[in-house]
Amino acid sequence: MSAAAAPTGEIDAARRTLITVSVMLASIMSALDTTIANVALPRIQGSISATQDQITWVLTSYIVAAAIMTPLSGWLAGRIGRKQVFLYSVAGFTIASMLCGAAQSLPQIVLARLIQGLCGAALIPLSQAVLLDINPPARHARAMAVWVMGATLGPIIGPALGGWLTEDYNWRWVFYINVPFGILAFLGIMSFLPEGAIRKSRFDFFGFAALSVAIASLQVMLDRGQLKDWFSSAEIWIEAIVAAVAFYWFVIHMLTTTERRFVSPALFKDRNFLTGNVIIFVVGAVLYATLALLPPLLQDLLNYPVVTTGLVTAPRGAGTLAAMFIVGRLMGKIDVRLIIASGFALAAASSWQMTGFDVQMDSSMVVWSGILQGLGTGFVYVPLAAASFATLTPALRNEGTAIFSLTRNLGSSIGISVVNTLLTRNTQIMHATLSEHVSRYSSVLRAQLPDPAPSLRTLAGLNATVTQQAAMIAYNNDFKLMMLLSLAAIPLVFLLRKARGSAPPVSIE
Repeated sequence: MSAAAAPTGEIDAARRTLITVSVMLASIMSALDTTIANVALPRIQGSISATQDQITWVLTSYIVAAAIMTPLSGWLAGRIGRKQVFLYSVAGFTIASMLCGAAQSLPQIVLARLIQGLCGAALIPLSQAVLLDINPPARHARAMAVWVMGATLGPIIGPALGGWLTEDYNWRWVFYINVPFGILAFLGIMSFLPEGAIRKSRFDFFGFAALSVAIASLQVMLDRGQLKDWFSSAEIWIEAIVAAVAFYWFVIHMLTTTERRFVSPALFKDRNFLTGNVIIFVVGAVLYATLALLPPLLQDLLNYPVVTTGLVTAPRGAGTLAAMFIVGRLMGKIDVRLIIASGFALAAASSWQMTGFDVQMDSSMVVWSGILQGLGTGFVYVPLAAASFATLTPALRNEGTAIFSLTRNLGSSIGISVVNTLLTRNTQIMHATLSEHVSRYSSVLRAQLPDPAPSLRTLAGLNATVTQQAAMIAYNNDFKLMMLLSLAAIPLVFLLRKARGSAPPVSIE
């Protein structure tokens, strides 16, 4: 057993339920904040008088802080105890949320978001480790289904909840909403989560510093790349070089040092864990990139209100929830690799549906493709989270869950940056291509514009129509990339080791 975990036999069903509710409240709160603030950015920008360049630091500060702190959470859990890390993290996250809501200037909100990211980073990986430890192996699929629900539904409902709070109340409630849930999670963890044994271990400062610099440089590069036109900017070149050199030092140090390592190489000797990290990278890219594309598509191209955008994208959460119940009945009866492969096939089918989006479509296309993607995500995420840790020793679970979450976050960051860059550039290319067919010699255009000398307003409207169609084609190309990534991940699934013997059926009812 993990040194931070109590034996499962000592925890009765009622206490196990209370622990699950408490830690999932904390993880949902953390996952929600990755997207809930996005829709409020324009209001925040006006309220604190920030420029477009400056306001991005409200998101960047949180992402960078969380990325740096995520791999440290495993070491801290062993050093001071998992329960203490949970309590400090929930308390810090709740207080930082209050400070975000009360902020009156850009430096104040950026500093508060930085603290929020540092404190919230440990909540999702440690909640996964707790659920694995308090449940016997036969219930791991059920535990991972609950964990996946929190990790994925938070980002999905974030835009809808953030839009409603911003429209009907104030952008500050986007942060204040965390306070009651933070207090409940703190009291539940303090009352029900068992104390764990503490493992005294030497801290690898060099490994931590090298990995932190690499992650921070990469995240800043990804967040500011499009704004700075990528590698035409000296800033982006510097950030890329610093990230590459720091990561090289981290890998060499991890493989050659004879002292305590910040990240144990033993993690990557486990084939299931290593393969699971590669696959979760793809899942992070596909899921979060799609979530980043849909709101601007619906709001900017189709003129959906913020609340309506949230409502039509929310059904993908219902698809994920339905997948959890289906997977719970299939685990132990069907090869887990076939379940994961089926999930990627569903995700690819969903992305293929999205390639058919157009400016005249109704909301049903968005709803049904979202439900299908939610089903695919559930089919992949739940068994993958269980299979990745099935052969990993319990002593490595704290580190393993931290690296697993970090890999997913890096996949989402890279995926979002890539699709946004492609969206901008493909829109320009498509606009130029379509414009070649818009001339006074076009018979179709002459039928629409009988006036041989159209007014400036008419020409502006024509240009807006061309731009709208170009953007729609660019969005469709991004969805096609998501489809290809989902299909490319299917062969990777069969690198997972097949479970030996017959696992007992599990249920997530």
